[in-house]
Amino acid sequence: MAKSMTGFGRGKFQGDGKEFLVEIKTVNHRYCDMYIKIPRQISFLEDKVREMVGKSISRGKADVYINYDDFSEDSKSILIDEGLVKTYINSMELLRDKYGLKDDISVSLIAKFPDVIKVEKAEQDAEKLWKGLFEALGSALDALVHMRQIEGEGLKNDLIERTLSIENIIKEISIRCPEIVKEYKSKLENRIKELMDQQIMDENRLAMEIAIFADRCSIDEELVRLVSHINQLRETLEIEEPIGRKLDFLLQEMNREINTIGSKANDLLISKKVVEMKSELEKIREQIQNIE
Repeated sequence: MAKSMTGFGRGKFQGDGKEFLVEIKTVNHRYCDMYIKIPRQISFLEDKVREMVGKSISRGKADVYINYDDFSEDSKSILIDEGLVKTYINSMELLRDKYGLKDDISVSLIAKFPDVIKVEKAEQDAEKLWKGLFEALGSALDALVHMRQIEGEGLKNDLIERTLSIENIIKEISIRCPEIVKEYKSKLENRIKELMDQQIMDENRLAMEIAIFADRCSIDEELVRLVSHINQLRETLEIEEPIGRKLDFLLQEMNREINTIGSKANDLLISKKVVEMKSELEKIREQIQNIE
């Protein structure tokens, strides 16, 4: 099945005071290249994310953005540095006694001093975190794959239309091929008559020259192979796996056959048809660059 390499997917999970938002964007790339931006507090899950994304994307550049918020009551804890508090109080009492200052030491005053109260994030349950991220990531991947499939279907239809165009050109060339030999025979006969001044020509020699020419400019095998490659391309478009690299290979083979046809066929009309096939082939090549 043809899948486009470009797409976008978003997934969200909310539960137990936690929220995950995942966005995935993919574009064309020769290989599978992945960039993951994940919050530091859950960075230990990056390998799991990479593995899961890799199962859905085999080719293309994927940018994965993960946002995580924890609003649960047990997500943070308060720590009081009692040793530091005691030091602050002793220091203030010393100032009070030494300089006869008013004694207004209070909790609110102590709490304002640096590092007395620290807010720390509670230890995370890795299994629960992955469960939430797994759901959000799964939703994003489903949306991404769906978009890539829709675009891939459009690419597939376009490729089929272009292969039909090439097949029509092949039919025109096949009809033209026998005429080339006939025209060559007629030209050769006329030329020989002119050179021999109406003398009797050697029919065997003439037949041999025509046979040599027909063999040298025969493109029947190339046309047969080209049609075979086109059929393989269509069959490949139905395969339920990544097909981009296989299509690249088939395109190279098709291009080789078309070049050979152009070099062997000693005919202006066929040369024009070869240019038309190359034009269609180049359009196919551009589309294949978008297929996974």
